[in-house]
Amino acid sequence: MTMRRFVWVLGALWPFLLFFFVMHGGLLAETSLPSCRSEASAKKATAHWRLPQTGPPALDNQSVVFIAEDLRNGGVLGVGVGVREAAAAMGWKVHFLDIGGRDERRQQIFKRARELSPDGVILGGVDAQKNLLYIEQLHSASIPMIGWHSAADCKAGQSWVRWDVATDPGLVAQAAASYVVEHAQGKAGVVLFTDSRFGIALKKSEAMAERLAECGQCTLLEVVDLSLETVGEEMPGVVKRLMRQYGKRWQYTLAINDLYFDHAASILAMLGHGPCDPPYNISAGDGSASAFIRIRKNIYQTATVPEPLLFHGWQCVDELNRVLQGKEPSGFIAPPVLITRENIDRQKKMLDFFEPDNGYRKIYLRIWGREV
Repeated sequence: MTMRRFVWVLGALWPFLLFFFVMHGGLLAETSLPSCRSEASAKKATAHWRLPQTGPPALDNQSVVFIAEDLRNGGVLGVGVGVREAAAAMGWKVHFLDIGGRDERRQQIFKRARELSPDGVILGGVDAQKNLLYIEQLHSASIPMIGWHSAADCKAGQSWVRWDVATDPGLVAQAAASYVVEHAQGKAGVVLFTDSRFGIALKKSEAMAERLAECGQCTLLEVVDLSLETVGEEMPGVVKRLMRQYGKRWQYTLAINDLYFDHAASILAMLGHGPCDPPYNISAGDGSASAFIRIRKNIYQTATVPEPLLFHGWQCVDELNRVLQGKEPSGFIAPPVLITRENIDRQKKMLDFFEPDNGYRKIYLRIWGREV
């Protein structure tokens, strides 16, 4: 196995390793590697989020199917862990089904979801518009649905998905692109990575491009439409081409997901770029464990705008509980938080999730009548 192949395999496998440990009730032991939790300055901001304070009590003995677009995506994985946590507190049963980013599995997975006859479905990163046929089949079976990153608009309400849980993608993109403008002092050559298969990804990339256009001396060199499913295979060739084409003009990279940098880091190193050298990599989501390691160590990634993944998992369960009882969604949309080396936490856990300091677990347990 070549070194490049080894690095690619390692990058692709870490979500499965994390998922195994968390889903089986275990956590990795503490080491000297960093946590992804933000420092006091960022935590202070999250403490003031206006979370819902009222809602219906938990229904008993509900069954939920979590359909993941791809559990190799750290965002989808983290939300799944949060859903499992919240469902356990509810006393609900959760079945996890993974499309794996493979279109040939899509029909089979949705068919299996219907066969399980769940009380509700949570869509983890599954684009509702592009899976409309299968969404309508679930709706025809009277199965209510809540999404995570399933629509370009957090409010959803279309395609039979009652609410899409997410940090506002437009604001996430603005935060990431504004950081580039500030960091570059108003002069930057930028490559932008997106995945046109997902509406939320396109909304992010369009918003980042618009913000860069407001910067008089910032140049958007290229928008690269690269599927998250094939990024591990294609990124080496893409990075080499970009280097040949733009050279030192490529100073910054913006991406809709940290996964691009999981695979860009190794090829940049092989091409002789130092870990602190341009291009400086900034992601508009979702805050993966590997991204936090890179930012903390200042190697091949400068910033990310993470999603509060575990919290979003809890919110998905809360929204589904409301919908199952004929109530309206809570309407809560988390604000974006930018994480850089300057505000990343000094704790020493190996792998972790970005956690808002707002006591959301206690609040939801109180709403649901599940306080210990």
